[in-house]
Amino acid sequence: MSKLIIGLTGEMGSGKTFSAKYLVEKHGAVGYRFSTPMRKVAADLGVTESRENLQKVSEVLRRAFGEDVWAKVIARDTLNTPGDLVVIEGVRRFADIAELQKLPQFRLVYLEAPLERRYERITKRGENADDLSKTFAQFEQDQKFEAETQIRSLKATARVVIDNGGSPEELKARLDKLVTGQ
Repeated sequence: MSKLIIGLTGEMGSGKTFSAKYLVEKHGAVGYRFSTPMRKVAADLGVTESRENLQKVSEVLRRAFGEDVWAKVIARDTLNTPGDLVVIEGVRRFADIAELQKLPQFRLVYLEAPLERRYERITKRGENADDLSKTFAQFEQDQKFEAETQIRSLKATARVVIDNGGSPEELKARLDKLVTGQ
C-alpha cells in the first residue's frame, strides 16, 4: 500500500480531532495538527492559547511569510513520516490545500455537523482556554473568524464529505471505509 495522506477540514466542532484520534488509535496513522506549531509559538511568546490569540499568531506569520507558511511546515513533516497512513487535522485555507495537494496520495476530507451539535462538542471538550465558558452567541460570533469563513468554501474541493451529525460509531464506520477503500 502506498502512503495515504488524509487532510481533515470542517468547521469548529465538526469532528476533526475525534476523527484524527480514531485514525491514529485504530489504524496506526501518524497525526499532525495545524494548530500544533501555532500553539508552540503562542507558548514561546507567553500568550494564552485562546482561539482569538491563535488566530492572531496565525495571521501575523501568514502575513509575514506567506499564506501557506503553516502548510509548508506540515507538508515537510508529512513527507518525512514513515508509515502508510498520515492524518492532518485542521486544513483551513485554499493555500493549505494548494501546498498539501503536492503530496502524493493526499485526500481532503470535509466533516460537517449541525451548528448546535458543534457548539455542544466545543463547550464539552474545552480545548481552548475560552471554550468551557463560551455562550452560544459567542460561538456563533466565532464562525465569523477569517479562518472559519474560508472553511465552508473548502467543502467543494473535498474528495470526500462526511456527515458527522450522528453517533461516534457512525463516524468511525465512515472513517474505516475511507481508509480501507471499501
